[in-house]
Amino acid sequence: MRIEILIKPIRISKNITLARLSRMTGISDTHINDVENNLKEPGISILVRIAHALKVAVTDLYKIHW
Repeated sequence: MRIEILIKPIRISKNITLARLSRMTGISDTHINDVENNLKEPGISILVRIAHALKVAVTDLYKIHW
């Protein structure tokens, strides 16, 4: 099973830059970039803050591949 993080495509579809999402969430742009590129696994609190900023459900931020 693999979990795909969908933050970047959602962010881009809403025309939100990485810097803007960082300001909206209070999470560093480096950390968000690392999560978007699967270099860091986000905690639930990070996912909640990002989902809230992007106006999507937390479950919309990832896709599970079996």
